[in-house]
Amino acid sequence: MSARAAARLVSLGFPNVYRYQAGRADWFAAGFPREGTEAGMPRVADVAQRDVPTCRLDERVGDVRDRRPGAGSEPFVVVDGNRVVLGLVDAEALTGDPTTPVERVMQPDPVSFRPDVRIGETPQYFKKHGVRHTLVTTSDGVLVGLLRLPKTG
Repeated sequence: MSARAAARLVSLGFPNVYRYQAGRADWFAAGFPREGTEAGMPRVADVAQRDVPTCRLDERVGDVRDRRPGAGSEPFVVVDGNRVVLGLVDAEALTGDPTTPVERVMQPDPVSFRPDVRIGETPQYFKKHGVRHTLVTTSDGVLVGLLRLPKTG
């Protein structure tokens, strides 16, 4: 099971949670150096926004809303103490009761790409699924950043 799923199960109180060990694919997904003909190809980790607002499961909607940067449309990534992604909270979810726990309004299964995905592969995905952004995480589910659909004209 992935680190994200394991972290979520631990947060729900499951005592015995196990996860896989890293391999060759994890090396590439972690953004470590590559060799060969595709070594210089741009990857999502190269363009992902790194300074993404984060919050914890136990925070309240009102507290997170008060920390919203800028115009307030930026999503918050729900992470655990190791920055493993547990969910995503968009601006609309923060308009509700300020005493509601983030855990109750978060999207528990946000889409994520691994850091080694080629930039050229992402526009088709965004169009097909009707999304404007996606997370970039390591194979262990650790937050790398946010990849946005480029704004057009």
